[in-house]
Amino acid sequence: VQLQASGGGLVQAGGSLRLSCAASGSVSRMSVMGWYRQAPGKQRELVARIISGGTANYVDSVKGRFTISRDNARNTVYLQMNSLKSEDTAVYYCNYYFGRDYWGEGTLVTVSS
Repeated sequence: VQLQASGGGLVQAGGSLRLSCAASGSVSRMSVMGWYRQAPGKQRELVARIISGGTANYVDSVKGRFTISRDNARNTVYLQMNSLKSEDTAVYYCNYYFGRDYWGEGTLVTVSS
């Protein structure tokens, strides 16, 4: 499975960004897809993940601001990020899990205060 992420960039605090990640190869609709992030000097953390049926969970710090969704027909997962804060600045990694983890290349999100 290969993952291609896009959508990162520079945004002012309070702004919005939308990340996309398209999976290709032997993709299973039973997979779990999600986003992790790693800020400078910190460990990688789960931001949000979603199963094929649409059930999602989020890290507490993004609840009410971020929304994860997936398009099973396009094998794509999205992360809509609203009300961005400087502490959201990180490299965001797309993740696909089905028996093992697959990772996309990170996309940098920078939120200026």
